[in-house]
This record gives sequence, structure tokens and C-alpha cells, in this order.
Amino acid sequence: MSTARRDFLKRSAGLVASTVIPIGFSTDALRAADAQKKDDPNERLEVASIGTGGRGSGIGHQAGRLGNMRACCDVDRGRADKFASRYGENCQVYTDYRQLLDRDDIDAVTIGTPDHWHSKIAIEAMQSGKDVYCEKPLTLTIDEGKQICAVVRKTNRVFQVGTQQRSEYKQNFLKAIALARSGRLGKTLKATASVGKARKGGPFSASKPPANFDWNMWLGQAPMTPYIKERTHYQFRWWQEYSGGQVTDWGVHHTDIAMWALGLENTGPTSIVGKGTFDKRKDCYNVAHAFDCTMQFENGNQITLNSGGNELIIQGELGRIRVNRGGISGKPVEQLAQKTEDQDWLNGEVQKLYRGKRLNGHMQNFFDCIQDRSLPISDVFTHHRSVSVCHLANIAMLLDRPLKWDPQNEDFLGDKQASAKLTRAQRKPFEIHV
Repeated sequence: MSTARRDFLKRSAGLVASTVIPIGFSTDALRAADAQKKDDPNERLEVASIGTGGRGSGIGHQAGRLGNMRACCDVDRGRADKFASRYGENCQVYTDYRQLLDRDDIDAVTIGTPDHWHSKIAIEAMQSGKDVYCEKPLTLTIDEGKQICAVVRKTNRVFQVGTQQRSEYKQNFLKAIALARSGRLGKTLKATASVGKARKGGPFSASKPPANFDWNMWLGQAPMTPYIKERTHYQFRWWQEYSGGQVTDWGVHHTDIAMWALGLENTGPTSIVGKGTFDKRKDCYNVAHAFDCTMQFENGNQITLNSGGNELIIQGELGRIRVNRGGISGKPVEQLAQKTEDQDWLNGEVQKLYRGKRLNGHMQNFFDCIQDRSLPISDVFTHHRSVSVCHLANIAMLLDRPLKWDPQNEDFLGDKQASAKLTRAQRKPFEIHV
């Protein structure tokens, strides 16, 4: 990115609030700007990728197609080298993300690390002046979400969370949101989010970490434990020390849509009831394998999260719809398809939900919002509320009893044992500092 353009964006970031309303770039103007940036590498954002395995690699390469990929980082040097090979000598490899964040020529970073690293890296990236695209689930605890929201407000950085159902899959999830919010399904709504079961496994044996893998750094703030390969890479999702399991990993995709559809995106439940099955043996996958949790909200709406198939059902006294990544169905959908004016209405409502931006992908939305310093489609404030529902479900299952929640103060009512689970101990020297 040219020096003058980068300086302009940094000055702009200091002048706008984190919840700024989009300034209204026209589609034609954005297309013209894209064409210019495609032909001129000097007019593209300078980007870097932290966490380059699996999903981290996917979002990193998405950013690399839209910007100039200048650096990447992974505690598994083999994965970092493989990621960087696509970009040649222009992409410098690191195994300590802090060295990458020290560079002042990076405009934005993608974060695709295990969940327990998301918050610390994201906060430090914003503090170093970078805009951030971070995979979901954004946090390991509810308190981490509050910290991230505070830092976004303080630094005015653009922050996109990787809940792609808000922008992709033919906008079917946005159509479901528009239908639910329109009142066509009824006034009091119930959403049922089914996300499948978590993996079972173990006990697993300890071994020596690979030579190119920094086990201490991978653990970070999590408790020190002997190296077990089944704790790392994709399998980290099945350990409470690093993740919320299927409840947060897949659950937040559907609860995020449910919260928005039911008009709950800026609040939380008042009561939580949940049952889950856990393997309590040592060195076994220990997140909830099967689960069924119900969250009741003050306005009478309700969200259920369970380990059934993979779908989101939203129903009220007037109708019922079903949506997943394969499509959207239900009688209200069929009725809308019968009239052109109804289809036009639905498409218009979807565009409003997308905040006036182009409907062409989650990463592109992030890049567009960096340009005009506006709020991305998956902002941290509503995601914090969506993932908090998942964290609350996990806490209710771990304690195995109903819980009462104050959504305004974001704390349990008269329950010190439950409140203690809003945060986790952080191993030194990997604590989060805000």
C-alpha cells in the first residue's frame, strides 16, 4: 500500500467510532477501485496470516488473493513454510507472532489459530495498529469477549469475525433472518440449532514434540501438560483447555444467526438449562459429546442448542422455516417465491442486513470495510453475544443445573460458582493485557 494511502487510513481510523455507519461507497466506485488495485500491487493492502493450518490457511489465502501477503506465522514451522511457498520470497515466515506484529508495514492480519489463542493475538494485533480478521469462535471465555469489545472501541480497528453464514451460502441465512424479523413467522419465536456431536477419543499417550513444533508456545496461556499429538491441530476442538467443543465451534454459527433473527443480537438470555455427556477420564477428549441446552430470553423468545443433525429451525405461531448451508425451506419461503414483489422485498431486506455493502464474500466485506472504516457484517459486538450463549450452555452443562443470567451486567445472579467460570486462569507469561 502506498505510504500516503496508509497514512490516510490510519488518520481515518482515529476519527471514527467502532460502530460507525457505512459512509455509502457506491458499488461502481468500489468496483473501479478493485480494478485499479488488481493492476497495481502498490494500491493493495499489506496483509499477514497468523495460524496457517487448516482453516487458518484457508482464510489466509483468501486475504492473499485480495492483498499483498507479506508474512505468516505458525508454531509448526512446516505449516508456515508450506503456506508461504505460494508467495515466494515476498512472504516472511515467523514462529513467534509477536515478531510479526512488531512490523509497521502490515495493515491487517488473519488469525486462524486454536481458539485459546484468538483473544490474546487479536487484542495485541489491534494494539499494534492492525485491522483483524479472526476465525470463530472468537473467545474461550465470556470475559475475553468483553475485553475484545473494549479494545475495538479504544483502538477503532476494523474487526471481522469468521462467521461466514452472515455473508455467504447464497444469502440463505440472511433470508431466514429477514423473514423472522419481519413478523411473518409470528411475534414469539423459537430457534432450534442442531450442530452434531463432538468427537470421542482416548486415553491418549504422551510423546516428544516434533522438532519443528514449539509445544510451550502452542499451549500459551493454557495449563502446561505433556505433549499429546491428539491435543494439537484440528483435534484441539475436543479439549476444554483450548475450546468449547462442538458447542462453540459449530454452535456459534447457528446461534449467531438465531440471535440476529430473533432480535437478540445485543442482549443475552435470562435463564439457561442444559444437559451434556462428558468423558471425565484422564487424557481423553473432554468437551461435551452430546448435549441439549435451552436459553430463555426476556422477550419470550427461546433458543435451543443440541447435538442433532445440522440445521437451524425458526418457528412461531404463524410459520416455520428451516435453513442450513444447503438451502432454505418452509411454507413461508414457498409463499414468497410466488410473487415477484415479495421476492423483491426479500432481496431488499437482505441488502439492508448487509449494511449497504456488496454481497460477494466474507473476506471481501472485511477489505471493503477497511477502506471506509465501517462496521463489518460479522462485528465483534454481536458475535460476543452469540458466542456467550454457547459459553453459557457449556457452563450450565458443566455445573449440571439451571442458571440465571443478567444480560445487562453479563454475570450470573447470586451464583459465585458459575461466575468463576466467566474467566480462566492464564499461565505466565501468556496473560492477556488490556
